[in-house]
Amino acid sequence: MTNPNGEFNKNSAEKKSVDDICARSLVDGLADNFSSPTDPHSPPIVLSSVWSCEGTGQADALLNGSLDGYVYQRDGHPNAVQFAAACKSLHEAEEVAVTSSGMSAMALAMLSQLKQGDHMVVSDQLYGGSTRLLTDEAARLGITHTLVDMCNLDVVRAAVIPATGLVVVETISNPLVRVVDIPAIADISHNQDALLLVDNTFATPALCKPLTLGADLVLESVSKLMNGHSDVMLGMLAGRTEQWDRVPTALSVWGLASSPLQCWLANRGLSTMHLRIRQCCENAMAAAKYLAQHPRAQNVQYPGLADHQDYEISQSVLANGFGHIVTFQINGGRNAVDQFIGAGSIPFCPSLGDVMTTMSHPCSTSHRSLTAEQLESLGLSQGTIRLSIGTESTEYVVNCIEAALDA
Repeated sequence: MTNPNGEFNKNSAEKKSVDDICARSLVDGLADNFSSPTDPHSPPIVLSSVWSCEGTGQADALLNGSLDGYVYQRDGHPNAVQFAAACKSLHEAEEVAVTSSGMSAMALAMLSQLKQGDHMVVSDQLYGGSTRLLTDEAARLGITHTLVDMCNLDVVRAAVIPATGLVVVETISNPLVRVVDIPAIADISHNQDALLLVDNTFATPALCKPLTLGADLVLESVSKLMNGHSDVMLGMLAGRTEQWDRVPTALSVWGLASSPLQCWLANRGLSTMHLRIRQCCENAMAAAKYLAQHPRAQNVQYPGLADHQDYEISQSVLANGFGHIVTFQINGGRNAVDQFIGAGSIPFCPSLGDVMTTMSHPCSTSHRSLTAEQLESLGLSQGTIRLSIGTESTEYVVNCIEAALDA
């Protein structure tokens, strides 16, 4: 950027945009993490599980953190450090831990921040696996919970009690794409000295940076849109130093750490994240508008539609787009869904965030563990379809949806 006199402004370059961080993620930090008199333009994959130490003093310094370097892959490796550095910049975070999956990032947050007797306030609209972890599995460790509608701030306020250690929400909920008021929920949490954890997977830091809105911790399932190619299983937890004392220990002793190959692939995917998300958001808006006027599609959910119940809050929480997920219902239940799948124009892949448009059926995949009553209370039916909109041309995406509906 130049000033009015046409001179380059160095200070403005130091605070990079998401575009700049993504585009340069493969080369930034190479000199710090890969020792060589000349740097490769594309980082190498360091597959070693262990590093040699000069002696006991060096090993002790490396393991206690007073000396930078590596000893054992489970405790850290160059590819994870490079990916973490990019995530720090993207989320404006002080600390980042790279984990083996999005679920392990969620587990790391719980295990590092809570103890027996603590309480959590958990969104009732979370991904099904997250709900099971934070309810059934947490209960086995003596951690209690309350499930609430995070879009109802009065209910959230009543649920947060002195024993609450963690409040857990999704920026954009899975699968009904509700958008929560992160600053307001952060205030409610902090009034009771609780931490706010935000699962930002549907938004990514390209659309939302929860730490800048008051959240204490943010996680990403990197496997999804951040990587974008359905070939990585990886997670990330970011936060501030004051919450980080137990994170490295929990990451190591619970075996939640990442692999070098997965980090290398994720860093490569990150280099195009900003471009992919722009196209996905543009396509998702067009798809939502098309579905909203189609007689066979009901209850179309997309935060960018003016009649979406969270449209107003989306304006302040999300930037540069409303996400790539569109959810709707089709009459005829699971039989109609199977016909939609059978058209073959949209792959049925129970995940999201790929470069191509895919679909999922929550009742048989992500939310299959819920009872019929729980599904109904969330507004899910056997006819609910979740579309993960990709980077194809807008015309192609709409044509694929049209062909599947005609089936």
